[in-house]
Amino acid sequence: MRPDRLALTPDIANDLPANQGLDIFVRKLLSHSALAPDDQQALRLLPFTPRRLDAGDYILREGERSEVCPLLLSGLAYRHKFAADGGRQIVALKMPGDALDLQSLFLRVADHNLQALTVADIAIVPIKALEQLVRARGTIARALLVDILIEASIGREWLLNIGRRNALSRLAHFLCELVYRLHVTTVEPPERVDVPITQEQLADLLGLTPVHINRTLRSLEDAGGIIRQGRKLVIGDVNVLRGIASYSDIYLHRGQQTG
Repeated sequence: MRPDRLALTPDIANDLPANQGLDIFVRKLLSHSALAPDDQQALRLLPFTPRRLDAGDYILREGERSEVCPLLLSGLAYRHKFAADGGRQIVALKMPGDALDLQSLFLRVADHNLQALTVADIAIVPIKALEQLVRARGTIARALLVDILIEASIGREWLLNIGRRNALSRLAHFLCELVYRLHVTTVEPPERVDVPITQEQLADLLGLTPVHINRTLRSLEDAGGIIRQGRKLVIGDVNVLRGIASYSDIYLHRGQQTG
């Protein structure tokens, strides 16, 4: 099924298993903001509708009015915009634990498209429920604001990446970011990270052609930073990638609790 809109059922029930509820969203907020136990519980009790999406399913389309805030529980999603000639630019990558559209708390008409990059599980939270929680609990409001600010910080880094880094540094920098952001909500970081992104998607994300991406991947593979197994891409040595990109994760504001 490829829904054009996320339908919200009248009776919303938290019917995902406990390990697939909103814990990952709470962990994401705790990675940058201090939240009291009762605030954490209030977030876990937000009403939501669970949904499983296939890769390519639209979550939101530009110009639509949004009444929900989807939270990503598993898989990857991305924001993108189209130019007049049909060219696509991927402007944000969303990881498990991320709120996919916090801007709908304040801006109800979408100015971008939002799609599942992989098979993904999401929790569809009504905007009204989130608004009520924000009004009642200032610490939660602050945590969501910090989350929005960190997303803006990532956007600035992406702009610098596309505008000023060469292709090799650009791709290495993105792959470093992927590893570091995936570790935010995992207790033990995985020994290897699969990159479920096609060369065409990498091209749209980094402002390069697929042919240029392929050549750059070969260079990173020769340096030992990545491993390619057919069409599969795996992070080989993140330290190699860090060196190539001169990578600093300060813009991610990891572990810098506020509140």
